[in-house]
Amino acid sequence: MIVKMIRYDFVLYSGEHQRFLERLQDLGLVDITISGWEPSEADLHLIADADAKTKAVEALRTKASEDGFVAGEPFATGEEAFEAYNEATAEAAVLHGELARYAKSVEELLPWGEFSTATVAKMAEQGVVLRYYSCATSAFGDNAAAWNESYTIAPISEKGGQTYFVVVATPDAEIEIDAEEIKAPTMNYREAEALVAEKTKALADTEAVVARAAATLDKVEATAAEAREKLHLAKVVASGEKVADGKLVVMEGWAEAETAEKVDAMLEEYPNMIYLKRNPVEEDDTPVKLKNNRFARLFEMIGDMYALPKYGTLDLTPFFGPFYMLFFAICLNDAGYGAILLAAGLALYFKGGQSLRMASLLTMVCGGATTLFGLYTGSLFGLSIPDMLGYESIQKSPFLDFQNDFFSIALALGVFQIMFGMAINIVMKTKLFGFKSAVSLLGWFIVLLSGVLALALPMLNEKWVIPFFTASSPAFFVAMGVGVAFMLLFNGKNPIMSILSGLWDTYNNITGLLSDVLSYIRLFAIGLSGGVLAQVFNQLSVGLTGLDGGIEQFGVGTIFQIIGASAILLIGHGINLFMSAISSFVHPMRLTFVEFYKNAGFEMTSRAFKPLKKEIK
Repeated sequence: MIVKMIRYDFVLYSGEHQRFLERLQDLGLVDITISGWEPSEADLHLIADADAKTKAVEALRTKASEDGFVAGEPFATGEEAFEAYNEATAEAAVLHGELARYAKSVEELLPWGEFSTATVAKMAEQGVVLRYYSCATSAFGDNAAAWNESYTIAPISEKGGQTYFVVVATPDAEIEIDAEEIKAPTMNYREAEALVAEKTKALADTEAVVARAAATLDKVEATAAEAREKLHLAKVVASGEKVADGKLVVMEGWAEAETAEKVDAMLEEYPNMIYLKRNPVEEDDTPVKLKNNRFARLFEMIGDMYALPKYGTLDLTPFFGPFYMLFFAICLNDAGYGAILLAAGLALYFKGGQSLRMASLLTMVCGGATTLFGLYTGSLFGLSIPDMLGYESIQKSPFLDFQNDFFSIALALGVFQIMFGMAINIVMKTKLFGFKSAVSLLGWFIVLLSGVLALALPMLNEKWVIPFFTASSPAFFVAMGVGVAFMLLFNGKNPIMSILSGLWDTYNNITGLLSDVLSYIRLFAIGLSGGVLAQVFNQLSVGLTGLDGGIEQFGVGTIFQIIGASAILLIGHGINLFMSAISSFVHPMRLTFVEFYKNAGFEMTSRAFKPLKKEIK
């Protein structure tokens, strides 16, 4: 649900502005409206500082969670740890580049052996230079004798079908031989190896500094939180509206209704300040905070990917949560895959830390639902549970025949969720604007419900016929008549405009409903495609073993075939699980945000409740 808010309007002297906001920050219960903020030069520094420290915390948290991590000696303060971490990471970036360059130099210098660069330099001072060349070994053998007639040539080494050699010449000599000239080396490979060792040691030193910073993670987190607090305070200070020639400041603030008494108590104690308090109205840009039970809270992160609901409307999280869980299970549709997700969620819960707690719980819930649905459809890593249990056909088993039966069920689920959303919309409109505003929508709901009960249900299953409510019964025609009357007569100020508006809305509703319902076919298609791919990988694996014709075919070569088949199973099912899990995450979300939200009359807000507070006390 959406937490009830109270609006405050503050008027105080400009000289008290900063101190008053610091008191509110200590209280941590009031969201100050920020409007028209343009960051100053100092604010830009605050933004950069808060961003850098927040990123450092994430990097250090990842470092501390690595297997085999050994913490170093902690720094005295978070600021010292952050500065050391920044310097170490900057130095490490340079060292990685240098290390790669010197490692490449070692490879390039190996053909020239271990020579003295000082000796080569002294020779050059006396007018004798070395020119470095390489060519194919076969070409060198064919041309070496001829080249020696004109130049002094000394072969150095052969490597990879190439011969490396030098030509002894004077500085201004022109050498014309059919070989690739190489830039004269400035060091030998031993010197390059020494530099690689030096840079490797320096890189290890930076890693030790990072390990010390990771051991100081709590203090770095506190430093990052302080930086974000300063930035938030600066935004609030800069956005205050100055009036009376700058002598007074006017601000707008928000607090939860249940904490308003604490806010009032603090305001009453603060001198030289006037405040007004009232309930929000529709014109207000009221911040939103959600408060749900443990189950619904898991799906808040899904809803946050779209938008928060507008204040005064209905929080749809508790209503779409069960649908999302079910749709995820349908799309993945395999008990084995579900069990893997459940295990991954458990591992994430115990090892991922507090920040990943909700994500791990959501993974476990969706994984558990998938496991149950996979068992219901008889699918286990692409294998048929009914076949393993010896059922002659799936129709004779207690399992759902997903391939043959679920197409119509997917459409039925779509109709149900859409109608459920419409019912929510009717209730919400009635609550906000009165029953009259919802009559037209109620009429469309009655028409749709009547069609589903009298026409759709018998088409899906002959046993689902309602005797007193068929397409030919008087009750059906009465319900349709009432629904059409509501649709056509409650859309305008006069009867003609109302009818015309109703007809136009009917056309839009029919075309929109058809498109919305057909969107739910994706549940069947995604679930089927993942299952088919799993079966394909299983068949490929069995075929590769050579045992599909019987165990009597087993031989020495079959062992290697089994190893290859196992690789196909692991890689194939791994890829299928990854792709199917992504589809199972994305497509139910799409059905939620497009089909369900639209029919439920969802209205969004871009403003979340964010009180001015100390992050770490």
